[in-house]
Amino acid sequence: MVQDEADLLTVREVAQKLRVDDTTVRRWIKNGVLEAITLPHRGTRQAYRIRRSTLDALLEPSQLPVN
Repeated sequence: MVQDEADLLTVREVAQKLRVDDTTVRRWIKNGVLEAITLPHRGTRQAYRIRRSTLDALLEPSQLPVN
């Protein structure tokens, strides 16, 4: 199954949607909080893409009961 490019978001796009800095998103990826696809790169920063479904799951309210 081929992923549509619209289903893959850049670090900047995710940061804008979550209203945080790009560095925060990169930290979440490195710490395993946010799953991302690592792309080959030539620059100083690692290139990532985040699936829209991964972001949507992160934004869903927790299913845990509130006490």
